[in-house]
Parts: sequence; C-alpha cells; structure tokens
Amino acid sequence: MSGAAHTWRQFGDGPLSRAAARVYTLLVVELLLLLATLPGLLPLLLLSPDASNLPVAAVLLTPVGPAVSAALYTLRHQRPDVTDLRPAAVFLRGYRANLAGALRVWAPTLLWLTVLAVNLANLGAAAVPGWWAVPLVLIGAGVTLCAANALVITSLFDFRTRDVLRLAAHFLVRTPGVTIGNALLLAAAAGITAVFSEAVLAMLGAVVVLAFLRIGDPMVHRIRKEFTA
Repeated sequence: MSGAAHTWRQFGDGPLSRAAARVYTLLVVELLLLLATLPGLLPLLLLSPDASNLPVAAVLLTPVGPAVSAALYTLRHQRPDVTDLRPAAVFLRGYRANLAGALRVWAPTLLWLTVLAVNLANLGAAAVPGWWAVPLVLIGAGVTLCAANALVITSLFDFRTRDVLRLAAHFLVRTPGVTIGNALLLAAAAGITAVFSEAVLAMLGAVVVLAFLRIGDPMVHRIRKEFTA
C-alpha cells in the first residue's frame, strides 16, 4: 500500500501533473468567478452605454471585487499537486474570509470612479474647460492603481483597512514595475471590453487574475518580508 501511495505521489509531483493541476485550478476558478459575478454581469450586458447608467453599472460591478479577491486567494494558496486539488474549497474559504475587506476597498473605489466618470461625461454641460479632463483622468488612474494594490494586499494579508490603503499607496512608488504592469493589464482589459464586450473579459477572468497576481509578486514578497513576522 505504501508503495502504491509513493507511486501516486511521484505522479502527482511530475511536471505534466503540475501543469494539469494548474489548468484544472484555472478552469475551476474561472467557473466560480462567473458564478460569483453573474448576478451583476448579466444585467450589465443589457445596460445601454449611457452616462446616466454609470451609477447603475457601479452597483452591478460590486460583486466583482470580492470574487477577484477570492480568486487571488485561491491561486496563491492552491498547491499545484493533482493529489491535493481543492480549488473550489479554497475559493469559498477565501471568499468568506475576504468578503468584508474586499468590499471596504472595492465599494469606495467604484464610488470614486463613478463620480469621476460622471464628471467627465458632463464637462460640456457644466461649461467646464476641456483641459479639466486631464486631471480627472489622472486622478482616476491613481485611484484605480491604488485599489489594485489594495485588493491584492487585503486578499493575501490580514491587515486593517487603513493599513491596507497606506501600503497600497506606498507601493505605487516603491514597486514601479508592479504599478506599470497593473496599468498595462488594466489597459488591456479595457481594450478587450471596448473591442469585444464585458462577456469576453469575463471568460478570460481567471487568466487575468493570474496575471494580476504574478505582476504583484514583488510587492507581496516585500510586504511579507518587511511587514509580517
């Protein structure tokens, strides 16, 4: 019996098995991401692209933050071993553990971005000079990148929300590679949405989250080394 267990363990530790485990984990995470965000994504696909619908879109996007947080947690903590594959259980554990923290980051971010987007959409009606769009866009980019850092931190560490936000802002400058990488990833996501649709981006959700996690690795390593025991 012990010989059979050893043989199975060797199989589970092989490179092909690890690759299969990662693919399986990504597929399960993708399915769970879709299930967790479906209540908001379905109505969002039917929403007309009008500035007056921006607040509604923000509300519909609220489930995305906790779902992405749970996916980050799963991809970080799931072992790439076919003998110990439980991505669904890890996802649910991460969702329950990170729900409150993710919402404390995600909901204010959506609020800020909605206010900025509404202002940008109504510059002409408010008789505001066109150059005002530049600082509004820069503020929106800063809020988004800071929120990206904060979502990774709150998903993988147990810090108070105010400490999460401080660290997120700090590492915008401390790890410029992470900031640039996140900016490029967000630009790619926006491009996919603009050219295709939100549905296509949702179908690539697990891959995008994995890229998001890999980009944030330098920040995660520094936080673990400098701010945890």
